[in-house]
Amino acid sequence: MSVRPLHDRVIVDRLEEGEQQIGGIIIPDSAKEKPQRGTVVAVGKGRIAKDGSLVPLDVKAGDQILFGKYSGQEIRLNGKDLFIMKEDDVLAVIEPKKDK
Repeated sequence: MSVRPLHDRVIVDRLEEGEQQIGGIIIPDSAKEKPQRGTVVAVGKGRIAKDGSLVPLDVKAGDQILFGKYSGQEIRLNGKDLFIMKEDDVLAVIEPKKDK
């Protein structure tokens, strides 16, 4: 099944982080903070401006992003947990380091 988000929404696959330890104590999964970083899976066509023109999104599929702690809505698609959020909830795009 293929899903295309509408308007200015993006679908994000949250990146898993390594096991967290504080002072040698292993924190159970239920107490761990979920990462606020993910990879964009799909994007909508853009938002409609007041004058009726289409404003394309700044993010694209494949971008790694940072998003707010309480951003988005969890969805389950093809057995995988994903997030759907508005582009406004995206805080930054992580760009690969360029060699000089």
